[in-house]
Amino acid sequence: MPAEERMKRLPEPCALLIMDMQQGFDDPAWGERNNPAAEVNAGRLLRDWRRRGAPVVHSHHASPAPGGRLRLGQPGHDPKPETRPLPSEPVFLKSVNSAFIGTGLERHLIEQGVASLVLVGLTTNHCVSTTARMASNLGFWTIVVGDATAAFAAAHVDGRPRSAAEVHDAALSDLSGEFARIIDTRALLAAFAPETVDA
Repeated sequence: MPAEERMKRLPEPCALLIMDMQQGFDDPAWGERNNPAAEVNAGRLLRDWRRRGAPVVHSHHASPAPGGRLRLGQPGHDPKPETRPLPSEPVFLKSVNSAFIGTGLERHLIEQGVASLVLVGLTTNHCVSTTARMASNLGFWTIVVGDATAAFAAAHVDGRPRSAAEVHDAALSDLSGEFARIIDTRALLAAFAPETVDA
């Protein structure tokens, strides 16, 4: 991101929402995935949020289908090690794409006085996108960290294949400007780095 476009200050409190970083997404049946560094980047952001004592929330998908890879009580529902929640960090269970539907997330964020929301996790075009759109409509200043999210390959409506990178990029492009600011991990960490004073 060019220096002139860097995000210098976010409305605070700014919460980090880690979406569906669950082991069930490691199943090869999902197919091709882009951005293998998404978990590492999400973990970097999580460590920074914890270091600063800033609010962290998690959403975990609980598949309602009997054979769902993210079904509650099955190994696939467990969080990935890079973003495992601490006991003090709330986890909101959801059964649809949006982390706001059927959960107490909105109320929790309002009670904490959260002004802006940073989204990372899986998958870019499904739960991340749906939640980002709702967050924006609910009045939160919304940021999606592009290199801390990922998508799987999927077909066009006419059946033509789309690569995981194409799916990911299209989802971020549709969010950008209208629903969220798209930023990368490095730029976001820089936005919260202590300011230095020139001698």
